[in-house]
Amino acid sequence: MWWTFRVVDEGRVVLAGAPLGNIGDASTRLREVLASADVIAAEDTRRLHRLARDLGVTVRGRIVSYFEGNDERRTPELVEALEAGAVVAVVTDGGMPSVSDPGFRLVRAALDAGFPVTAAPGPSAVTTALALSGLPSDRFVFEGFLPRSGSGRRGRLRELAAEPRTLVLFEAPHRIAGALEDLAAIFGADRPAAVCRELTKTYEEVRRGGLGELAAWAAAGDPRGEITLVVGGAPAGPAERPGDDELREAVARREAAGASRRDAIQAVADEYGLKKRDVYTLVHS
Repeated sequence: MWWTFRVVDEGRVVLAGAPLGNIGDASTRLREVLASADVIAAEDTRRLHRLARDLGVTVRGRIVSYFEGNDERRTPELVEALEAGAVVAVVTDGGMPSVSDPGFRLVRAALDAGFPVTAAPGPSAVTTALALSGLPSDRFVFEGFLPRSGSGRRGRLRELAAEPRTLVLFEAPHRIAGALEDLAAIFGADRPAAVCRELTKTYEEVRRGGLGELAAWAAAGDPRGEITLVVGGAPAGPAERPGDDELREAVARREAAGASRRDAIQAVADEYGLKKRDVYTLVHS
């Protein structure tokens, strides 16, 4: 592919943070990048044109689509543009590129080829939701999207159940009810959490409560829009071991919330620092 640019200079990649929803959050640097880049790799070209129009920016560079389905094929083309001296900007539908969005593959390829990578920082759903959640934010873990399948999701949540740091997750609206149900079953219904929906937009909503309460809310309604989920970390150290009957009841509560018996037993064992086989024996005695 042949590339022709207005100015031949050292090629570089610019990761440009775009507003999550409120156009007023756009930075001056974002405007400058959109106006001056030789190539703009956009997750959705239609949204990019709309963003430029709303910002009053005239885009003079070449616009190409760059999303999860074509990034492997398109990355070599963009590296070729860098070799020709292009400034390549990466813009997603909202937030910072490469954070659970297109961009990482190009960053890695550009660095491997010896080209500089910089950023025009902008809004991030991760830190925005964390700050609004009311949960500890001094130490946190970003997990991105959970696996789509129920079994894969539950397996990943079992691995995260004992994580002491606050968790930040992305989830699709049609999967949020199932994700919260699994979280309540594996982490416990009382674990504090916040569902952050449509951040910075007109209908922004932050709903805080225990995972069981939030699971019931999601099951009863139909949450829509982009969702970021923040979950409190596991309590430090295993809780004091309750009596046998209380352990059986703890397993039963998780089963009633939708967990399989296996998952419920594992969650209770993790919560109290017990061996899974001991809890299994107790439940089946």
